[in-house]
Amino acid sequence: MEIAGYLSSIIIGISLGLIGGGGSILTVPVLVYLFAVDAVAATAYSLFIVGLTSAVGSVSYFQKGLVNVKTAVIFGIPSIIAVFMTRAFIVPAIPSELFTVGNVVATKSHMLMLLFAVIMIAASYSMIRKAKAKGPEPTGPQKFNYPLIVLEGAIVGLITGLVGAGGGFLIIPALVVLSKLPMKEAVGTSLVIIAAKSLIGFLGEGSETVINWPFLATVSIFAIIGIFIGMSLSKRIDGEKLKPAFGWFVLVMGIFIILRETVLHAN
Repeated sequence: MEIAGYLSSIIIGISLGLIGGGGSILTVPVLVYLFAVDAVAATAYSLFIVGLTSAVGSVSYFQKGLVNVKTAVIFGIPSIIAVFMTRAFIVPAIPSELFTVGNVVATKSHMLMLLFAVIMIAASYSMIRKAKAKGPEPTGPQKFNYPLIVLEGAIVGLITGLVGAGGGFLIIPALVVLSKLPMKEAVGTSLVIIAAKSLIGFLGEGSETVINWPFLATVSIFAIIGIFIGMSLSKRIDGEKLKPAFGWFVLVMGIFIILRETVLHAN
């Protein structure tokens, strides 16, 4: 299982490097089902892994001038505040046992995994659906829809804080629609936002989570190796063509988690 977990960590990085997102959505299931990490701790570990991997991946976008710093700051500030507050106050406030139905006890871990499965299914839809025909890239001065950007940033931060996913599938469309960024620039800017909010959110982690640093560092290294492989492959393979297939895989994983945490758990 551990070997499968480390191989999956490489795949997470490859998907980030190849299609610019989506890989982080697999981090928590890999930690929970392959490494047997508790779901609450897994969401914290995921913040660190996703944040560090995204930071490494964003370097090449910075070098190519494909990061809009002003947009990253405007979108990132409410997102960072939301994810920090969620990890520091909301997650610790959720009781370990939520309710009992018969002999089945619904725990915080089950709730987080079910919420994560719903997020996975939403992410899979954004990857599977056919992209609309590309119009001309935005030209002229950039215009910001500040209220919607702040609201979207806060919502993404809340989701990231609860389930440990980077939220690129929500951030990238928001940057394109609300900030009028070209797609490549939106991807680069998204990686910077994900890196900042995930790592700062990890710093807000409560004392109830004991961090296994050697394990966390090892998984992160494998994911970083994967992102370099993915960025190399992206020069030869069109990541957009692979995104729908990856989306179907994420959809199946989301359904599996729902069954695993409900029907199979009850049995």
